[in-house]
Amino acid sequence: MKKRHMLAVAGWFAAAAAATGAGVAVVGFVGGGLAGPTGQVLSAAEVRQALSTPVAGPGPSAPVPSSGPATPAPSSVSPSAPPKPQVTQVIDTAGGTVVARCEAGQVTLRSWTPAQGFEVDDVERGPAERARVEFETEHDEIKVEVRCDPRGRPVHTLNRD
Repeated sequence: MKKRHMLAVAGWFAAAAAATGAGVAVVGFVGGGLAGPTGQVLSAAEVRQALSTPVAGPGPSAPVPSSGPATPAPSSVSPSAPPKPQVTQVIDTAGGTVVARCEAGQVTLRSWTPAQGFEVDDVERGPAERARVEFETEHDEIKVEVRCDPRGRPVHTLNRD
């Protein structure tokens, strides 16, 4: 009987080791894909350098030789006012966190995450003149309404019931 018990314990340990090894392999495989190809963390200087390096866009890669004087091509694009920038704002409240973006005078809720103990009740995501989300518990309700100010930045108001 003792030998049978020892075999069962050894079998259990072997199964636990195999399951742990498989779990570590899966986490390594999934984590590698989530962290990027190298998983390398960049320093602030490396980030600034990467952001300041121009990226080649579509278009000819080399000038086309010409036999005569260069003449500018007619432009089919009419000059217009530059587009308003997109401004994104993170809004932290007791009920949760909201990420809102203003673009062309319209606000869009990009994401919303309830705080611990809260749930999302109602969402009007936009894009619209206003967007809102409600976070609630059994005893509390926090309504977050977001609009774009005249400068194109998200501004919010809170109502608590």
